[in-house]
Amino acid sequence: MANLVKPWSRSGTDTRRPERRARWWRRAVSRARRLRLRTRIILAFVFTTLLLSALLSVTVFAVTRQNLLNGRENDALATVGFNASVVNRRLSPDIESEALQNLVSTLATPEGSRPVLRVGGDWFQPSFEFEQGDINERLRRAVESGSPARMRYRVRDKPFFVVGIPIPGHNASYYEATPLDEIEDTLGSLGILLASAGGGVTLASAGLGFWASRRVLRPLVDIGEAARSIAHGDLSTRLEAGADRELIALTDSFNEMVSALQDRIARDERFASEVSHELRSPLMTLSASVEVMNTRRAELPERARTALDLLTEDVDRFEHLVEDLLEISRFDVGTAELDLDVFNVLELVENAVAATSTEAIPITCDPAAARVRVRADKRRLVQVIDNLVNNAQKYAGGATGIFLRYRPRGIEIAVEDAGPGVDLDERERIFDRFSRGRRAGERGATTGVGLGLALVAEHVRLHQGRVWCEDRPDGRPGARFVVYLPVAAP
Repeated sequence: MANLVKPWSRSGTDTRRPERRARWWRRAVSRARRLRLRTRIILAFVFTTLLLSALLSVTVFAVTRQNLLNGRENDALATVGFNASVVNRRLSPDIESEALQNLVSTLATPEGSRPVLRVGGDWFQPSFEFEQGDINERLRRAVESGSPARMRYRVRDKPFFVVGIPIPGHNASYYEATPLDEIEDTLGSLGILLASAGGGVTLASAGLGFWASRRVLRPLVDIGEAARSIAHGDLSTRLEAGADRELIALTDSFNEMVSALQDRIARDERFASEVSHELRSPLMTLSASVEVMNTRRAELPERARTALDLLTEDVDRFEHLVEDLLEISRFDVGTAELDLDVFNVLELVENAVAATSTEAIPITCDPAAARVRVRADKRRLVQVIDNLVNNAQKYAGGATGIFLRYRPRGIEIAVEDAGPGVDLDERERIFDRFSRGRRAGERGATTGVGLGLALVAEHVRLHQGRVWCEDRPDGRPGARFVVYLPVAAP
């Protein structure tokens, strides 16, 4: 029996499609890599479950559809073959049309099936729901050529399985149309059920992925938070062992590393503090001796006075170094405290410049900043201004201006110079201890030890502010050191 199928073909092939798919895939992978790890884990759960549920749903739907259709078609083929044999036995050359109509009406057909009989040029059918005009032309030609045939197609938007068997001895053919709408409704309900189940399973997998990613990434998040806390100076941070045996070794190693780091830093801090304190006594003796020698300077020969000047300069520099080291050690051991007071920032800057600089430095202040009052430590802020002005004097020929500008929730104090500026790769390292930059030897005849800007950063950080270096906004050569202080700090 011929199984008639409508031909299907593709006209032409687009050679650009693989290239477009490759570009789309590359863009999709690039976007996926920018997602957070937790999001990628959840999406992996969702996509995997969606793929599996879709594959399972399609398989179940296809198998169920095939089984239902095969069962209905096998029953229809058996019935059609039996009815065709009955018609073949009952046909005779002298049979009347009324008898043929009764014959078709009395055939044992399944419920809903529609028989159609052609004898010569006459058609007989007991129902007008399926008539001879509803028989597919290709199917009819195949049957009339002497070959049994079958076909599934729709008639007035209803699915039918139509079987045709030729009866050659009487120039007749028998057709029987079996409706498939019940199977179509069953498959529609099954599709909705499978889609709903797949959606529910996908949502459940998203929740499972969220729970699993949270549980898997929780130790990593704890380690990140602990590392961030340690980076901000809280060396007492430790990780809890937890109930996962696989993470005990990692937790113990991390805690041991932090303990070793804390001990090492504590030893270094104690060493620097003790050395600084031990240096004060001989330094005081040396300073007193130099002062006594300066009182008898007129009695010394020329070469001795030159040596005394060099000694005085180095002792003074050494004294500043020891004081800076002691101040740094207070920050390291955590004993630095703020002596808070409320005052006007503009007045503080003017007094600090007048007390620390021998040259007149122009101060520019916008009207909003002129009225700003902060709660801060006067001594430390004066030292900040002093160190920035001295830094400009040592390395850039002096400060060219000080600018005060009001910002949201804070105020900026900027010190500008006309020196060679600071390279981009040095603008963060220049606030490190004992860092003077590659151009330190070029900026002035007198160089410091590299603790001035480090103390500025520590003082500003203690006030919960920020300090940074940038280019001058007017485009001229030079550097601009900016201190930002919160208005309500701390």
